[in-house]
Amino acid sequence: MLSVVNADGTTTDGSSLIDEIVREGARRMLAAALEAEVNIYIAELADQRDESGRRLVVRNGYHQPRKVTTAAWTIDVKAPRINDKRMDDATGERRRFSSAILPPWCRKSPKISEVVLPLLYLHGLSSGDFVPALEQFLGSSAGLSPATVTRLTTQWQADHKAFGERDLSATDYVYVWADGIHLRIRPEAAKAAVLVVMGVRADGTKELIAMADGYRESSQSWASLLRDCQRRGMRAPVLAVGDGALGFWNALNEVFPETRHQRCWVHKMANCLDSFPKSAQPAAKKAIQDIYNAEDKEHAAKAVASFAKQYGAKFPRAVKKIVDDEDELLAFYDFPAEHWIHLRTTNPIESTFATVRLRTKVTKGAGSRAAALAMVFKLVESAQARWRAVNAPHLVALVRAGARFERGHLVERPEAHAA
Repeated sequence: MLSVVNADGTTTDGSSLIDEIVREGARRMLAAALEAEVNIYIAELADQRDESGRRLVVRNGYHQPRKVTTAAWTIDVKAPRINDKRMDDATGERRRFSSAILPPWCRKSPKISEVVLPLLYLHGLSSGDFVPALEQFLGSSAGLSPATVTRLTTQWQADHKAFGERDLSATDYVYVWADGIHLRIRPEAAKAAVLVVMGVRADGTKELIAMADGYRESSQSWASLLRDCQRRGMRAPVLAVGDGALGFWNALNEVFPETRHQRCWVHKMANCLDSFPKSAQPAAKKAIQDIYNAEDKEHAAKAVASFAKQYGAKFPRAVKKIVDDEDELLAFYDFPAEHWIHLRTTNPIESTFATVRLRTKVTKGAGSRAAALAMVFKLVESAQARWRAVNAPHLVALVRAGARFERGHLVERPEAHAA
């Protein structure tokens, strides 16, 4: 039930009216979902009757109300109760209905552990500060004591450590994206970066491969990360996508020399446009887009030549940035056309870390760097469940097998290639 609204728009418990509406809406939706779940369960067992013809599974009022902490708010829940008189043949005991939506033990949504707590940690809060912070963020801190938070952070660090030590030999990453993400987790670590490698498995799904501390995205830091992946069984990818930082490419040549290079067009365009005056940037941007949006590699090469002819005399530095890296900028054209949109940029990494970067930009410190990296890992782990597979995922295995593509179309199957 909604609280009484005061003249200033707040409710009797101090929250705003819109907060109260959201909380009430969440409570009603959860209640409706629980009712629907119970009704379906009873309907499916309507034919189960005793010797007198009475149903063995019927409604039996409600359980005692309890508070459940969700990512939206802490809400009061009154779950329907079922009287199930059927006997389990294996145990000889009465069967019990267990809600898949709201298990008997549930007092907080998994999203609290996966998302909310890592974000609070990254905002520089100690475990003792979580209680008042959660009261402001969720309306309640029920079930989340400082001791609970401490146990969770310890577990997150253990999860991150296990992730960094897992065997990679059973997974084949055909494409990889690499980028150094600067999160400014601690003021004294301004020169540090989080080195991130994501990949596409042979079945087309995306997966986080590695995430580790780095220093200035140096060749040494990247080589250490790649060698560790290789030591744990990672095969050389067919194609790697990254920005213009030489550290990664030097390391890639050292560890996986057979992997082809693809420069990120978003980074390249931003870097190139910096060499133009603002008045010329819109037209130059359109000319650059004409290159990576060309219908095939031949037309893209012509667009590069046109760009050089149009701007070479006035802006030689800008043109040089495109012409000198032409082969690595146009590498994606040698792969399936359905994959081009995925391979032109490091957007899979950038989009994943956009929210994390916003959350950590203004942090004042989040304990040890190792602990903060574990929090970032948990945020990415949660986001990974929503990553979409690449277009035409069945073509990824063909790429690994050595199939040849021209103008984005398959022209030589692996069997013919091998022969």
